[in-house]
Amino acid sequence: MINKIGQIMLYVHNQDEAVDFWTKKVGFTVISDEDNGQGMRWIEIAPTKEAETSIVLHNKEMIAEMQPELNLGTPSLLFFTEDLETLHSTLSNEDITVGEIVDMPSGRVFNFADSEQNYFAVMEKVYN
Repeated sequence: MINKIGQIMLYVHNQDEAVDFWTKKVGFTVISDEDNGQGMRWIEIAPTKEAETSIVLHNKEMIAEMQPELNLGTPSLLFFTEDLETLHSTLSNEDITVGEIVDMPSGRVFNFADSEQNYFAVMEKVYN
């Protein structure tokens, strides 16, 4: 039985640029930066060090060479925030492509693009 999501693999063209985007512009933290000494590097990032689920940034070209059958497309990720308007403003001020805030049946949401033009969504969710 699966009881939680541990990591999400995100395949990127430029790992250093991706790390800069997620840490400097979005505010994530680097959990680990590993290299196997043979050109294989992976960087684990998360909103906080305590987050249960993290994103692992892999080199898209390297993975494609190792496992050409893998689907290396960007997953559709939905992040949650308790303050949608502040996050929207913060990301906009970082020169990130940010969509308008939209009211959906499940709540308010907007999308944003990383430096490789992959789009992600953020929904307002208040935790009690």
